[in-house]
Amino acid sequence: MEFEFNEEQRMLRSSVRRMLDEVATPEYVRATDREGRYPYEVYDGFVKLGLVAMAFPQAYGGLGGGIMDFVAVSEEIGRTSYDYLGGYGTSVFNGMNLLHSASEAHKREFLPKLIDGSIRMSIAMTEPSAGSDAGAMRTTARRDGEHWILNGQKVFSTGSGARNTVISLYAKTDMSAHYKNGISLFLVDNTTPGLELRKLDTLGRRSIGTYEIFLDNVRVPADRLVGEVNKGWHYMLAGLQLERMMTTAGYCGAAQSVVDLALRYAKERRQFGQPIGDFQAIAHMLADMQTEVEAARMLMLKAAWEMSTGRDALKTLSMAKLLASETYVKAANNGMQIMGGYGYVMEYDMQRHYRDARSTTIAAGTSQMQRNLIARQMGLSPR
Repeated sequence: MEFEFNEEQRMLRSSVRRMLDEVATPEYVRATDREGRYPYEVYDGFVKLGLVAMAFPQAYGGLGGGIMDFVAVSEEIGRTSYDYLGGYGTSVFNGMNLLHSASEAHKREFLPKLIDGSIRMSIAMTEPSAGSDAGAMRTTARRDGEHWILNGQKVFSTGSGARNTVISLYAKTDMSAHYKNGISLFLVDNTTPGLELRKLDTLGRRSIGTYEIFLDNVRVPADRLVGEVNKGWHYMLAGLQLERMMTTAGYCGAAQSVVDLALRYAKERRQFGQPIGDFQAIAHMLADMQTEVEAARMLMLKAAWEMSTGRDALKTLSMAKLLASETYVKAANNGMQIMGGYGYVMEYDMQRHYRDARSTTIAAGTSQMQRNLIARQMGLSPR
């Protein structure tokens, strides 16, 4: 296998970096984080560069890219802001879920709009009492003539409040059936009457936004049901691997940015007559950080390679997600220590990484759930 991107993918990464350097300046990133403002200008840049189109077949207006292209882009966006990757990746993996699970009519209706930026997509799966235990969801959908009526509550929905967003929302359609046979997937516009969005005041990842959703007799046209009724559990699982691939690549990019920031500071900051990076305590800390980031990146690339060749990547991807998320958290913590008081100041980016990183061992499958998945793949039965 290759341990690096090919020439086309390196050129793609360079174009993404140039766009981000131009639009998502450090001042811009800090402002959107501080103000909790969605980075519409950055998302428009993703669309103009064809980054959304890249993931989809040409038949729907896409560019026919593969998993490795998606990973290359996700890692590069993560270097600038892991939060911004949430806006891009959530749209793409929900669109890819439509590609694999929806009717041809749905594909023809929604994918071109997603590709040209007319709509964005988000996902609403988690509930106050149903996080890792997604099967415990209690939001319901009841058929009423040519509509479904949705009632319930969702939480931790990334980017669902952005303009022109279509929410992939999972609900129970058969309360008497086992959850694997009683959940359905609906496409719900975020301006639908009866749907209320409340942006949560979070520690980090403040620009894309994390939302709580309340549904009070929300009427959704019957043709907004994705695929078959009661098949939503299978559609949910089909999209999770791509989501975790995206997030893992982003962790690696963000963690590398942390190392770069800490290294630059260690070379410039002088104490006792020399750069602090020349003290063995700091030098060894940075050496460990770079080694751990590179190890996480190699495991991430292996998982991406397995997915791109059609292999079952669940075990490798779970290990990569676990390692990369915990590496980002550890790197950001060490980066704060290296920068000392300056890392704690809001005008420096290390504190943003420290805050953003903390969500990564929770979102897209907690570290504990990843360890359970890995153990089961090893033939164990953790409880």
